[in-house]
Amino acid sequence: MASLVSGVILILLSVTGIVSAGGDTTGNVLRLPSEAYKFFRGGDKDEVEGTRWAVLIAGSNGYWNYRHQADVCHAYQLLRKGGLKEENIIVFMYDDIAYNVENPRQGIIINSPHGDDVYKGVPKDYTGEDVTVNNFFAAILGNKSAITGGSGKVVDSGPNDHIFIFYSDHGGPGILGMPTYPFLFADDLIDVLKKKHALGAYKSLVFYLEACESGSIFEGLLPEGLNIYATTASNAVESSWGTYCPGEYPSPPPEYETCLGDLYSVAWMEDSDMHNLRTETLHQQYELVKRRTNNGNSAFGSHVMQFGDIGISRDHLVTYLGTNPANDNFTFVDENSLVPPTKAVNQRDADLVHFWDKYRKAPVGSVRKAEAQKQFLEAMSHRMHIDNSIKLIGKLLFGIERGPEVLSTVRPAGQPLVDDWKCLKKMVRTFETHCGSLSQYGMKHMRSLANICNPGIQTETMAEASAQACVNIPLGHWGSLEKGFSA
Repeated sequence: MASLVSGVILILLSVTGIVSAGGDTTGNVLRLPSEAYKFFRGGDKDEVEGTRWAVLIAGSNGYWNYRHQADVCHAYQLLRKGGLKEENIIVFMYDDIAYNVENPRQGIIINSPHGDDVYKGVPKDYTGEDVTVNNFFAAILGNKSAITGGSGKVVDSGPNDHIFIFYSDHGGPGILGMPTYPFLFADDLIDVLKKKHALGAYKSLVFYLEACESGSIFEGLLPEGLNIYATTASNAVESSWGTYCPGEYPSPPPEYETCLGDLYSVAWMEDSDMHNLRTETLHQQYELVKRRTNNGNSAFGSHVMQFGDIGISRDHLVTYLGTNPANDNFTFVDENSLVPPTKAVNQRDADLVHFWDKYRKAPVGSVRKAEAQKQFLEAMSHRMHIDNSIKLIGKLLFGIERGPEVLSTVRPAGQPLVDDWKCLKKMVRTFETHCGSLSQYGMKHMRSLANICNPGIQTETMAEASAQACVNIPLGHWGSLEKGFSA
């Protein structure tokens, strides 16, 4: 009987082309074509009930933020190889990188030192000034009438569909950056996700978030029971990290003067690129990404977190990302073959890395060297102004000794950043009215502004303190009085 079964299996293997012409199965790698894989594993696991949808958004612009758009372009290519249709993938990115004068490979974007072009074929759904919080929210909700500009594409999903959202950019406690104003506040995002759930317009939703203090976007805010599973690049009190940066290993090609990717984003995408996503679960990927992003608990890493309905993490990744048929014969191994970098760059310092590398490589006496020096000094001047202004406001409001302590207070785990989000938004507007735009760097101080709200400080008192603290505002790109991120 055993020999009969073996003979039948051998015939099946020969018919499907798995065994070589000589019939020798001992010296060859067993490679299962898709059809045979489905037969032996019990059906077509690529057939997911409902439609897969994806929203990909890079929340920044400027060449020094190259990595965010590179992340999003890579994610698009991954999803397309996984079988998602272009009509079901919505891409938000400013689109000022591929043909930027600083880009050494015009029309090409890479996400790793030896990576392929990830820009080719990426749809221009929402670019430039159309990358807005309003359009992002309207796209998630499937509300075409609320869209202004862009392709008009939205997540027109139904109750059996699965939604994947990936966001890559700068962030701060309770806030995410955008290339336009206003920026995105955590409470507004959670409200939109609750509305989407109330519409009955998905079966499950997965959110991957790359940003500094990204844990604060969901901590104490995202309830269970919405069928939403979220992972974040960092906890609520730490930065996330850029990778493949000048001066680190592995480094970008020598002609690049910017980071090519973000550590968390690269970790989940490079894992997805090489594995069979029919057999790998969200939880397995979470564990691998957590280890790689933590980087051996070194100074160059962050703590990946998970929120919401954790049970969804038992789902296979194919449910949300699809899977590349070329990876059918890859078996998931609970080890990370992708080595963490020996060094990474704090997201908030990536602009300085770019300006410095640009300055270092530019010929002595050149216009380019002078420009890089000016950019570096303006950025540093803005940082000093923001840091000193917030510190002084804290002392004016709470006293010289108590001020720093109040501003740096971190609420217990599980509590949201602030009790009154309207107050926080008013405090941001008040600060920016008197002190200029917080900008990407200033997002780090959102906790301080929240801690001004939590004890009940009134807007008028904050306005008086801000006016006293900010007698002068540095000129230049970073200190704009025209636009604030809560405008």
